[in-house]
Amino acid sequence: MNLKYVIKEGTAGFKRAKLAVTTSIFSLFIAVLLLGILGRISYNVYTQAMSLKEVVLEVFLFDMDERSTDEIRMQLEDEELVTSIEYISKDSASVVAAQDLGAGVDDLIELNFLPASFRVNVNTDSGAELVENLASRIQNIRGVDEVKYNKALVQALESNLSTFTLIGGGLGILILLAAVVLVYNTIRLTIHAKKDLIRAMKLVGATNGFIRSPFIVEGIVQGIIAGGLSVLCVFAIFEFFVPAYLPDIGIVAWPFGRWYFLVGAMVGLAVLMGWWGSRLASRKYIAETYISGS
Repeated sequence: MNLKYVIKEGTAGFKRAKLAVTTSIFSLFIAVLLLGILGRISYNVYTQAMSLKEVVLEVFLFDMDERSTDEIRMQLEDEELVTSIEYISKDSASVVAAQDLGAGVDDLIELNFLPASFRVNVNTDSGAELVENLASRIQNIRGVDEVKYNKALVQALESNLSTFTLIGGGLGILILLAAVVLVYNTIRLTIHAKKDLIRAMKLVGATNGFIRSPFIVEGIVQGIIAGGLSVLCVFAIFEFFVPAYLPDIGIVAWPFGRWYFLVGAMVGLAVLMGWWGSRLASRKYIAETYISGS
C-alpha cells in the first residue's frame, strides 16, 4: 500500500468538501469539549462527595476490663472495611465533652459518666448497605452498647452520586453518538463525490482495504484537529476564565492530579470517534457504490 497516496487522498477531502468537513470537525470539537468539561467537573464533584462521605462509626462500650476492650479492638481490626481505629477512654470522653460544651462544665469531668468508645473509620468507597451491615455486625459484638454514625448523610450522598453518574453517563453517550453520526455522514458525502473513481479502482483490481484507507485517514485527521482544539479550550476555560470570572468556585483540579490524563483521553476519544465514523461509512458505502455501478 502506498502510504504517500493514502495520506494525500485522506487530506484531499478537506478541499473537496470544505463545508462538510468543517461541520464534522466542529461537531467532534463540541462533543469532546463537552465531555472534557463534564469529566473534569465530575471528577471534582466525586472527590468532594467522597470527602463528605467519610464514615466514622462511634462504637460505645459497656464498662469492662482492659482485656475485654482489647478483644473488641481485635474483632474490629478484622473487618475489611475498617481503615483505622481510635480508642477513647471514659476520662478522655469527658474531657472532649467538656471542651465541646464550653466553660462552666468542669464538674462534667468529675462525674465521668460518659462511656468509653472506639472511633472506627470506614473505607469511603463502601456503599451504604455495606456500612449498615458492618454497623450491625459490630452491634452484635459482646460488650458493645451502641453503634452510631450519620446514616442519612451516607445514603443521601450515595443516592445523589448514582443519579449524577447516570445522567452524566447518558449525556456523554448521546454526545458521542451525535459526533460519530456526523463524521459518518461527512465521509459518506466524500465517498459519494468520488464514486466514479471508486468504481474505476474496483475495476482495475483495487482491494476494499486500499480504497477505504484514505477515508479512514480523513476521519482520524478530523479527530486529531477536533481533539487538539477541545484541549486548548479546556485549558483556557479552567486555567484562565474560571479563575478570572468565577473566583468563588476555586481551583477545579485535573483528574488524578495530572493534566495529561484528561488531555490524553480527550484526544484519544476524538481520534477514536473519527476513526469509527469513517470506518463505518467507508465499509458500507464503498461496497454500495461498486454494486450500484456494476
